[in-house]
Amino acid sequence: MSEKIHKLKMSRYPVILLVVALLSLYRMSVAMEKKKTYIIHMAKSQMPATFNDDHAHWYDSSLKSVSDSAEMLYVYNNVVHGFSARLTPQEAESLETQPGILSVLPELKYQLHTTRTPTFLGLDKGADFFPESDAMSDVIIGVLDTGVWPESKSFDDTGLGPVPASWKGQCESGTNFSSSNCNRKLIGARYFSRGYETTLGPIDESRESKSARDDDGHGTHTSTTAGGSVVQGASLFGYAPGTARGMATRARVAVYKVCWVGGCFSSDILAAMDKAIDDNVNVLSLSLGGGISDYYRDSVAIGAFAAMEKGILVSCSAGNAGPSPYSLSNVAPWITTVGAGTLDRDFPAYVSLGNGKNFSGVSLYKGNSLSNKMLPFVFAGNASNVTNGNLCMTGTLIPEKVKGKIVLCDRGINARVQKGSVVKAAGGAGMVLTNTAANGEELVADAHLLPATAVGQKTGDAIRDYLTSDSNPMATILFEGTKVGIEPSPVVAAFSSRGPNSITPEILKPDIIAPGVNILAGWTGAVGPTGLEEDDRRVGFNIISGTSMSCPHVSGLAALLKGAHPEWSPAAIRSALMTTAYTAYKNGGAIQDVSTGKPSTPFDHGAGHVDPVSALNPGLVYDITADDYLDFLCALNYTPSQINSLARRNFTCNESKKYSVTDLNYPSFAVSFPAESAARTGSAGSSSIKYSRTVTNVGPAGTYKVTVTSPSNSVKIMVEPETLSFSQMNEKKSYTVTFTAPSMSSSTTNVFGRIEWSDEKHVVGSPVAISWT
Repeated sequence: MSEKIHKLKMSRYPVILLVVALLSLYRMSVAMEKKKTYIIHMAKSQMPATFNDDHAHWYDSSLKSVSDSAEMLYVYNNVVHGFSARLTPQEAESLETQPGILSVLPELKYQLHTTRTPTFLGLDKGADFFPESDAMSDVIIGVLDTGVWPESKSFDDTGLGPVPASWKGQCESGTNFSSSNCNRKLIGARYFSRGYETTLGPIDESRESKSARDDDGHGTHTSTTAGGSVVQGASLFGYAPGTARGMATRARVAVYKVCWVGGCFSSDILAAMDKAIDDNVNVLSLSLGGGISDYYRDSVAIGAFAAMEKGILVSCSAGNAGPSPYSLSNVAPWITTVGAGTLDRDFPAYVSLGNGKNFSGVSLYKGNSLSNKMLPFVFAGNASNVTNGNLCMTGTLIPEKVKGKIVLCDRGINARVQKGSVVKAAGGAGMVLTNTAANGEELVADAHLLPATAVGQKTGDAIRDYLTSDSNPMATILFEGTKVGIEPSPVVAAFSSRGPNSITPEILKPDIIAPGVNILAGWTGAVGPTGLEEDDRRVGFNIISGTSMSCPHVSGLAALLKGAHPEWSPAAIRSALMTTAYTAYKNGGAIQDVSTGKPSTPFDHGAGHVDPVSALNPGLVYDITADDYLDFLCALNYTPSQINSLARRNFTCNESKKYSVTDLNYPSFAVSFPAESAARTGSAGSSSIKYSRTVTNVGPAGTYKVTVTSPSNSVKIMVEPETLSFSQMNEKKSYTVTFTAPSMSSSTTNVFGRIEWSDEKHVVGSPVAISWT
């Protein structure tokens, strides 16, 4: 019997060993499961009393309940009640079930949205409009970007008084940066890298400084655009010569470095916004964006909500994914979303062909010219052994076929300036860079490393025809310097991201456009104007383009308005900028969209192009409180925990109250009709949608009358009442707008209009965008 038992036990050993082995493998796989950064939102009201109001202790205890080894990256106090930490997906899932946890969101990676402007905006004659008061120099602009080059002349603090008493921030020391780098203009500098480093590893300090120092250039450009001091005799290689200045020259600047070589991570962005709120900034400028997600999952939207509640205006770039529709980022209604337009300045560089024809392009090349000498001309696609040789990517050109020649390269995939570097490395003498259908006729100037010019798609097609039809094609490039007074201007940049708003179609985005093409501003001393490693040139100012450039224009203008009207809320400041924006040129023609050559629409330009002098005295403003935004979230059917993630407090929507997104007191109207729907009200086959608005008088007593412009007879817009009378400052009056339209298919062309209130001194304009979805 004992022998049988022994045999039975022995027969089980392989099974036991197998189970043990499988358990070991499972534990190893769990241990090896890749950790990610998560942002954990906690319900502050649910903290057990045993923690004696020690939130950090509670957070740590919650984290330790799922992981003995996990450490917090950041504890957030303002933008979020919670923290960020590295966890395995399984640990994150387990943590989400713990009491007091609202959400556990995976970290997102964000990317940067990459002299004449003050004159173009009328600020050169605006000294009487914007008095250089002490209040103006008390305004602090916080810029989240790649850091700062403090030696830039744009941070000269001559003439500025003591740092504002409200400032609670600091100048943080680090690699190649010390507290002495700050002054009365650049009053603060911090850096945030924990989220970045836990994901991508330690910062390579041979490539970038682990400090607030800007080794990229983008952050110095945006911060000096927003609040740079006046610098005489600025230019890039003699291009765009003149006086460089930020929008708010007397405002103070505080920089928060959140973007590194590998991108900008949401845990770092939230930490910087958290600290900026503590530091008491008045405006936050973020020229970066990520993917589109619901507001309670979007870190920038979450941080901006907290900033808005503290009276801080948050200005963000719309993105560079245009001209495609639905390409916007940063669309939360408490964010001011900025698209890009052009200036009335250009940098012409002509292509002269062997057949006698000349074509215009643009360039910022400065160096040995081609001396009007005709050179052999070749298409890159015919000088390469790879299928995409036309794109002039690294290592794709055959030196024997391009040496001493001008090379035609197509735009796309790699950077424009890198294409020129590739041509130069292969022995080419010059480059013509041609747009493809994706970029149309939009021309963006670059400081190329060899004689080069960029031309539009139509011009590129004509040049390509010449190359294929002529047996001995020749060309040269002629550089004409700087030209101003270019018409029409502004035009909406093709790269500027467009609406409709994919998260909330009833909120029109972008809000506004501002100069974002070929903008001159301060630059880093760490890299050349192209940013390429092989570019050993160093400049004090650079010219670059993107909604990254238009965003800080609005940030600086918001600072001006804050200085002139310290009592205005972020919504009131944005309203003033939006309702005074213009949508037509002085000759009456509509602002053009360079991607189509046709008039732009509110989905392209929002309320229009910013006009800061008019914004100073807007007459009426549309104000919005934090409670109004909470009602808006209720209208979106957000759950209590989703609202808590954004608002950092318990808020329950009133079940007896009817909430509508159309009631948010926004200065614009985006009307989304259901396609092919049955009638809700009115005649058969039509629908009606009602919007309510309240305006606040910020000017003298007066009576405003409404004017409605609708180019479509099929859409009726009725405003009630048609007049609003104000007897005193800060008086509020409400009105409703009813939009009635026939049921149509979703392929129906959008309809655009305008609602204006005027007392004959002020014009308070709101764009109308009507679509069928």
